[in-house]
Amino acid sequence: MRDSLLIIEDENLLGNELARYFRKQNWEVTLVCSLAEAEKCLTKQGIDPLVILSDMNLPDGNALDFLEQIKETTNSTEWLFLTGYGSVADSVRAVRLGAYDFIEKPCDLKRLNMLIEGAARSARAQRRLDNQTQEQNNKYTLQTLAGKSQSITQLREMIKQVSQVPFSSLIITGETGTGKGLITKILHYSGARAKGPLIEINCAALPRELLESELFGYEAGAFTGAKKRHRGLFEQAHTGTLFLDEIAEMDMELQGKLLKAVEDLRIRRLGGEHEIEVDVQIIAATNKDLPHEVSEGQFREDLYHRLNVINLHIPPLRERLDDLQDLILLFIAENNAKSNKNIRIIPDSVSKKLSAYHWPGNIRELRNIIERCVLLATGNIFPEQWLQLPNNLNQSSISTENGLFLPLDGSLTLDDMEKTIIQEVLIQADSNVAAAARMLGMTRETLRYRVQKYQLKCH
Repeated sequence: MRDSLLIIEDENLLGNELARYFRKQNWEVTLVCSLAEAEKCLTKQGIDPLVILSDMNLPDGNALDFLEQIKETTNSTEWLFLTGYGSVADSVRAVRLGAYDFIEKPCDLKRLNMLIEGAARSARAQRRLDNQTQEQNNKYTLQTLAGKSQSITQLREMIKQVSQVPFSSLIITGETGTGKGLITKILHYSGARAKGPLIEINCAALPRELLESELFGYEAGAFTGAKKRHRGLFEQAHTGTLFLDEIAEMDMELQGKLLKAVEDLRIRRLGGEHEIEVDVQIIAATNKDLPHEVSEGQFREDLYHRLNVINLHIPPLRERLDDLQDLILLFIAENNAKSNKNIRIIPDSVSKKLSAYHWPGNIRELRNIIERCVLLATGNIFPEQWLQLPNNLNQSSISTENGLFLPLDGSLTLDDMEKTIIQEVLIQADSNVAAAARMLGMTRETLRYRVQKYQLKCH
């Protein structure tokens, strides 16, 4: 299918010459000689040109006025203007309205073709972005938050209200695996910033220095290895949303820099001399009790109050078991489609086991279990033998005489496993960090970081 080009030109000779030339370049060309005809093509005939090439002054008006009037209809179309005389005011206005370029007559056809091709590439990129955004909008809706329980119904209503207001920041709380990332995506793609970027970072995944450079960026030469300028996540999230997962794990000193950035909406790259304005909304998430962290001196009170403009809490799955059946059916349907399976029958024994389970890993654990069972199913009956739920529902791990047993059934995250192992080694080492570090084969500094991260006791 050929790309569409709309030419608006009242000089018949020039208009026909341009139409012939670009048809030879494999464009589907529509030629009109007035703004009224152009408006009819765009609004009534449903023509959706990739590029519009327009004379600046036409018998029935100025093309810039027309662009301003119809901009919303053609927001994924690039405009290129032709004029018989140059005007600084017109060129400035054209750029302000988002025109791709502004060129004087007479112009060389090869140069014009080069500009048209550049405009076409820009329009294609914009349309790909629009399509991706629309796909995400359709994927992350309020209906994605499955369940009919009172708590989830109230949460859905709160998300609906929040997504309709221009909030500056909010905090999402909830245990690991409850769906804080999903709520963030719903808020972003349901709100006014849906066409902007959604940038995510896990604050626990990076050491302090690296996290700072990722958030704020750096100039070339700011530190060893900084060979070129790097735009930080604040800049990358401009006009969109910055999602700070596990915010409670952020270093206290870095929390102070984050507070300034959130309050001023200005950041300075590492090694930079100038501040950069950013337009972002902040969503922070944590599985910790932030007021308690504040009282313990582990989180800045001023940053907590600045971020906590709105607070959304996601209840754990064990407190919303009324939603379990809906979630099971949803995940089975998703994995049926993904794995080309046809699970349609769930035995009562399976439903009883799933309902009786404590779900320490919450929805993430449920999703993993359903995925495994559907993937390994051989018929249309849900395979009970692949549930592999722990026998002791109140213990996430079991100490043995020669080591530690950790269930690999999705009930423990990697962090949970690491915490359990370190905790057991500290017990065996009588809380001695040096002895525990030797047993684990790591440095004392690394172990102290892990101890602080998981709030374990040692000396």
